[in-house]
Amino acid sequence: MDYSDLYDRIGYTFTNPQYLSHALRRTAFAREQNVSLDETMDYLAVLGDAVIEIVTIQNIIDSGVTDKGEITRQKTAKVNMSVLRKLAEDISLPDFVSWGKGEINMQIWTVGRASAECFEALIGAVYSDGGMSAARLVLKNLGFI
Repeated sequence: MDYSDLYDRIGYTFTNPQYLSHALRRTAFAREQNVSLDETMDYLAVLGDAVIEIVTIQNIIDSGVTDKGEITRQKTAKVNMSVLRKLAEDISLPDFVSWGKGEINMQIWTVGRASAECFEALIGAVYSDGGMSAARLVLKNLGFI
């Protein structure tokens, strides 16, 4: 698949596009297609969630906030399903994802956490490919920080 449009949207080009392929492959799709579950988004979503939190916390601290409670409050306001889902929608990320048949029938990306998880996986893939500076760059390019 050609990801050049997505690269333009996030302002980052993968050195190893395999990370992006994994980030855009749902477990349900992999099961239906007999693809290894090691090649799905799940591990990258967990990693991306942590990276987003670290970047967010560092950004809050860099803005001069040092109170633990205030850092936590600001992080919680910034890193949540609604915000991440909107970021995914803003770059049309669901259009690039390989969804399972049931997910397509339910249009799962329109409700709940699915699009937010896809965004987390994308950031996990960027981090795996280019490190923290690349993840920070993408989050900055998307207006998250």
